Amino acid sequence: MTASMLEKRSEQYVTVSTGDIRYHDIGNGPVLVLLHGSGPGATAWSNFGSNIEVLSKRFRVLGIDMPGWGGSHAVRVRERDHAATLLEVLDALEIGRVAVVGNSMGAVTALAFAARHPERVTHVVTMGAAMVGQQMIFGPADGPTEGLKVLFQAYRDPTPRNMMRLVDVMTFDSSGNSEEVAVERSTNTLMYPEHRENFVADLDEHLPIILKPATPSEIAGIKVPVLLLHGRDDRVLSVENSLRLVSTIKDARLVIINRCGHWVQLEHSDEFNRIVTSFIEGT
Repeated sequence: MTASMLEKRSEQYVTVSTGDIRYHDIGNGPVLVLLHGSGPGATAWSNFGSNIEVLSKRFRVLGIDMPGWGGSHAVRVRERDHAATLLEVLDALEIGRVAVVGNSMGAVTALAFAARHPERVTHVVTMGAAMVGQQMIFGPADGPTEGLKVLFQAYRDPTPRNMMRLVDVMTFDSSGNSEEVAVERSTNTLMYPEHRENFVADLDEHLPIILKPATPSEIAGIKVPVLLLHGRDDRVLSVENSLRLVSTIKDARLVIINRCGHWVQLEHSDEFNRIVTSFIEGT
């Protein structure tokens, strides 16, 4: 079965209090939830297309499009609470405890979910996580990082050229399938214009991408095992974020990958799949 056939065949929808949520449900075994980042054209499949099939051989994988992205309902940032949405999805599907894997914005959601609903979480894995609300010593003086500036521009003007710039800044080496990824991101963004319009409207009002992250005290209270993965060459959210997190969370470990940008799961997919499987299975 091709990746595109698997993507379509696994597509399902569930209704929560705020609207309809699209998700992919593949495999059997312990449940592994995959949460995507905030970039234009981001979906569960575009963020984890290199991982889902492999991970589904050991886990029941749920790749969820969060409100404001992909095939899920459109919202403004003030209406978003992704941790609460995840809880509703799991309740609707009658799923108890899960391992949560999140990239970037999805990492922030994973940490908030673990902090607020510890009884529903077995493990947390983050890639390119942010210590939201904490001043970064090595952050840029003029506000957003280089990567976030490119991401914002790609939302405002989602041309293939700007998506190529996005892929370049998200990765250490974009010489591989960057054109394919850029076209996919551009197509996804244009397919769901209301998501883009809402994100740009939030930017124009100088609103943050995430309004309800876990507080530092909530993060310090996380007791489940946490694995932090971070690219040493991340130009979107610097590795300093994960250094702060590993010093804050009691049962945390950090893996820093050299020659790697913000998309650990795509740039180093084989290593990512092995590390995540070993961490969750305890091998």
